[in-house]
Amino acid sequence: MQDGPLLVSGILRRGQAVYGDSRVVTAQPDGYRESTFAQVGARAEQLAKALRRLGVDDDDRVGTFAWNDQEHLEAYLAVPSMGAVLHTLNIRLFPEQLSYVVNHAEDKVVIIDGSIAPLFARVRDECKTVEHIVVVGEGDTTGLGDTVSYDDLVGAEEPGYDWPALDEHRAASMCYTSGTTGNPKAWSTAIARRGCTPSRG
Repeated sequence: MQDGPLLVSGILRRGQAVYGDSRVVTAQPDGYRESTFAQVGARAEQLAKALRRLGVDDDDRVGTFAWNDQEHLEAYLAVPSMGAVLHTLNIRLFPEQLSYVVNHAEDKVVIIDGSIAPLFARVRDECKTVEHIVVVGEGDTTGLGDTVSYDDLVGAEEPGYDWPALDEHRAASMCYTSGTTGNPKAWSTAIARRGCTPSRG
């Protein structure tokens, strides 16, 4: 019998407490970079504070247009834990599909890897709900308008976050289908990760 809700913040806390020394390795074109899970957890806390400062409230959508790297993991941990919804954007969508899903999900902030920023720049002007673009690493950000550096954003905050007690059945993340007829369809995943439920069309 469980004695508490199954939340992403619980996974984060346990990882920090039990596996804090475990390595988190990100492959890069010039080799690898490493952090510990404790460091990643602290940065996730800082990211949550930074997103609040940008105006991200409960149930707001935060899009990610990024590779499988440390910063993406930090977003995976921070966004659902703070009560917002993580929206992982498929970097291989056609431009018209990408702008459609960003607008349909009503993404408020999008975290973009600088190396693929030109792909998002093609649709930036069509993404009407996006208020802030956060860029990870270096890259050509021409066409994105005003942006903020991920490292600067996170670095401006101190570690530590009082993660809220959330309903484990509320949405934690969402994604859209591809390769189907018509526009992509949205699915949200409950915090408890007990399954997927259709959401937002």
